[in-house]
Amino acid sequence: MSILSEQACEACEADHPKVSAEEAEHLLSELDAWEIIDNQGIRQLSKVYCFDNFVDALAFTKRMGDLAESVNHHPTLLTEWGQVTVRWWTHDIAGLHKNDFVLAAKTDKIFWLCW
Repeated sequence: MSILSEQACEACEADHPKVSAEEAEHLLSELDAWEIIDNQGIRQLSKVYCFDNFVDALAFTKRMGDLAESVNHHPTLLTEWGQVTVRWWTHDIAGLHKNDFVLAAKTDKIFWLCW
């Protein structure tokens, strides 16, 4: 598991800089199968998690909601039969902050600990 999963999120405000392209690539290399996507001009981290059924996908979504509330940072979650798509980015800066990579690693940890 990435060391990122053990890090705490930093306070982030609208005037904080986005991670540079170089830093984003370095942080992405520490994650498992995440990708950076462009969603209407906003760079986001995205990953699809697969499950055997809707109940397990929904349970994972609930755990993700608990994580998001605990750090006051909320991803996009798309829950479908057999899969959950998770996208992290920082709304205040309309892009990627190191927190997003930390939370992506924590998302992987939740997945692997529970399933």
